[in-house]
Amino acid sequence: MMEAQYRAPGSVDEAVALMAGAGGKGRVLAGGTDLLVQMRAGMVAPGLIVDVKRIAEMTAISQIAGAWRVGAAVTGAEIHDHAGLKKAWPGVVEAINLIGSKQVQGRASAGGNLCNASPAADSVPALVAAGAIATVQGPNGRREVPVEQIPAGPGKTSLKPGEIVVSFTLPARPAGSGDAYLRLIPRTEMDIAVVGCGVNLTMKDGTCTAARVALGAVAPTVLLVEGAAKALVGSKLDDKAIEAAAAACRAACKPIDDKRGTIVYRTKIAGVLLKRAVAIAAERARSN
Repeated sequence: MMEAQYRAPGSVDEAVALMAGAGGKGRVLAGGTDLLVQMRAGMVAPGLIVDVKRIAEMTAISQIAGAWRVGAAVTGAEIHDHAGLKKAWPGVVEAINLIGSKQVQGRASAGGNLCNASPAADSVPALVAAGAIATVQGPNGRREVPVEQIPAGPGKTSLKPGEIVVSFTLPARPAGSGDAYLRLIPRTEMDIAVVGCGVNLTMKDGTCTAARVALGAVAPTVLLVEGAAKALVGSKLDDKAIEAAAAACRAACKPIDDKRGTIVYRTKIAGVLLKRAVAIAAERARSN
């Protein structure tokens, strides 16, 4: 087997050129916590590894007009330590910080988590609930893509040949906004979500004025559950509204049976996590 070539470009343009010239055999190393494991297991055999950790734009966190821009290769540890981002988007930060162990957090990135395209990725439901937009660059330039449109199925993305995710933009938050992410795992730490749920709310005078709800690990890709958001908006988050949102989450589920959970179990848990995540997001919204 031919060994993979390794390159560490200093710019996004250079990284895109390398990926475009790799003939479909290139893989981006945004942290390597998935890629290197897959290579050792013989699951993938890239001809070229493009390490993007030296690209300033992809490893920076910045704020512009209230919106937060997070490089796709920023580590979970750096995100955890960023007080401003954590205050604005605690649910997103908590979700990213559920990826692996402390050691893994020093390398793992939200960009890598997204592009690995696992249905159970922890960061993705939180980013989708947040309304995050991915900046994607390829041979034909840049485009902005809602995060929920990136995964195309287990292990597959909608990225075109030569394209890479450069960064995520989290929108400016109105007053009275809060978000949360919860997952169910069989063990207490370092496990894969059986179900994950991200909720993002805005409250005004006790009424929910905006909402986004996303579910992970219950379908081939993360689901944006518009029915759940519709049930919450206009309500005071009373029991009837929250139960309607939970029912919408259960109805949206298209899970599989496996050793970690049955279809029935995953479907029920989706509604349970929705209720708990709404309570946390609402409490955070009221304090903002």
